[in-house]
Amino acid sequence: MPPGPASALAIAPQPLPYVDRLPLRPLSDIDLAVVHCTELPDMAMAREYGERMLYPEAGTGASGHWYVDRDGAIVEYVPAERIAHHVRGWNPRSVGIELVNRGRFPQWYDSRHQAMDEPYAAAQIDALVALLLHLRTVLPALRLIAGHEDLDTDRVAASDDPALEVPRKRDPGPLFPWARILAAVPLTRLRP
Repeated sequence: MPPGPASALAIAPQPLPYVDRLPLRPLSDIDLAVVHCTELPDMAMAREYGERMLYPEAGTGASGHWYVDRDGAIVEYVPAERIAHHVRGWNPRSVGIELVNRGRFPQWYDSRHQAMDEPYAAAQIDALVALLLHLRTVLPALRLIAGHEDLDTDRVAASDDPALEVPRKRDPGPLFPWARILAAVPLTRLRP
């Protein structure tokens, strides 16, 4: 994605191997940014996960568009004009932004490990704000923002006790600074 007119935001393009197999769409179709956390310990594991072929019929996997590391570095795995698989039911109209954060790793569905207690680094949140402001300049219809947990509210059997249920998705989680983001970026939070 070309930078906006006054943008000096550093985004390192690192396209996933299957990026050309992801469907194209007009940028004017994108009205929603979805914030995720990787629920993995580092960027290397996030990349490894993004490269996995989870949809053999299409030869693609699950990934966000941009990944923001704890130090504020931003990497683009999928350009905005491609539809990435990052949130069920909302992909055609959205872009996904993944914040590196361990979340519930490695026991995502264990009922005893549902706390998401790693705080987001200040540099990471600053970079997210800068990225969202940049996206507002290059995506003409972008007006909404949501957390993954706002859009995927399914519950699944707990891995430690199938009689219990836990949220399938909890990201970006309870420590994500929604008030700061919404005050800094002119987007409306979508909570269907």
